Amino acid sequence: MDEFLAQKIIETAELVGVKVGMKEATDFLTYLNLLLDWNQRMNLTAITDPEEIVVKHFIDSLALVPHLKEYPTLSILDVGTGAGFPGIPLKIVLPHINVVLLDSLKKRVLFLDAVIGELGLKGISAVHGRAEDFGKQPDYREAFDIVTSRAVAKLSVLSELCIPFVKVGGNFISYKGAKADEEINEAQNAINVLGGAKLIRVEVILPGLEDKRALIFVTKKDHTPEKYPRKAGMPEKKPL
Repeated sequence: MDEFLAQKIIETAELVGVKVGMKEATDFLTYLNLLLDWNQRMNLTAITDPEEIVVKHFIDSLALVPHLKEYPTLSILDVGTGAGFPGIPLKIVLPHINVVLLDSLKKRVLFLDAVIGELGLKGISAVHGRAEDFGKQPDYREAFDIVTSRAVAKLSVLSELCIPFVKVGGNFISYKGAKADEEINEAQNAINVLGGAKLIRVEVILPGLEDKRALIFVTKKDHTPEKYPRKAGMPEKKPL
């Protein structure tokens, strides 16, 4: 089964423009086994079929990789990372990038630490906290080339949680599903208020899946006003 899954990872990644070698495929299998093991004790993923995990979590996360080739060095913050998506898959195939995984649940951070340790990954760390709080901290505010988030909240909410972390000239990149266009329209005001400018939607087609996915790229042109992000809970209750 492991040999079959390793080959599936390699072949499916190639279909989305990502080269994965046997070492990386083996790392993904270790990650998958840890995910399934820990998932028996805590809620990390509703998807438990190994082949579905490969496509819907790993390959979906890697869809961003072809858009990162122009960066010789890169700092990425993954907001609301959950079980490590997309941050850990990105780190596995792009070992030169620096990644911070941010999640509000301590148990999930313990899982992320276990994966990082088991895979021997360097230049990646998991931190426990809320984006609303970390977005005010000098070491994190406007400190990252790219801030990404996957399956966390609507784009209007995510913009306030993520854009404050992005350097001027950097990008906020959101993984979205079938309602991407609707969310873009709702989020335009928030993006403008928070210092975002040019917005690009890139369609993503995952092998074997019919449901639509997209990557939303928001370039940051101005500093985010100091009052954002607002205190915990406010972005969700009253989106900009």
